[in-house]
Amino acid sequence: MKLFSFAVSILFILSSCNKDSDKSLYQEYEGSWVLVKMSGNTPNSETTGPAMQWQETYLFKSNGTFLKSRKQGGSVTDSKGTFTVIKSEEGTRLELTHHTDSEIIGSCLGNQKEVLYLESKEVLTSTWNHCDGPGLVYERTMKMI
Repeated sequence: MKLFSFAVSILFILSSCNKDSDKSLYQEYEGSWVLVKMSGNTPNSETTGPAMQWQETYLFKSNGTFLKSRKQGGSVTDSKGTFTVIKSEEGTRLELTHHTDSEIIGSCLGNQKEVLYLESKEVLTSTWNHCDGPGLVYERTMKMI
């Protein structure tokens, strides 16, 4: 019986550690990330600030969820979902899965997924430009507490 109790205790501790490490991994990206630069496929097509076609923000939370918000032409469109962090030799990327289909999903995949690469601790870039979408650069504006 003591062995069983010990085994259950160890499993509980290990599962708690995994949840904490996931949360700490998400905390690295937690906060508000704002679109600061947009570029097209033609030379000199880069725009910034209010000159961009739309304004956009991601809000990443430590529980692995996000809210994407786009303001364009006086209207605001939101989309929610979850994200995972993938670290590889190519670098760190955030893979976002939107809960529902939305016109603001910037993706080559077409399956409610987006991929953002971490260029630095404060800069994310979209992969949408790999399939003729705009090049999008986001900067962290605040970190959640």
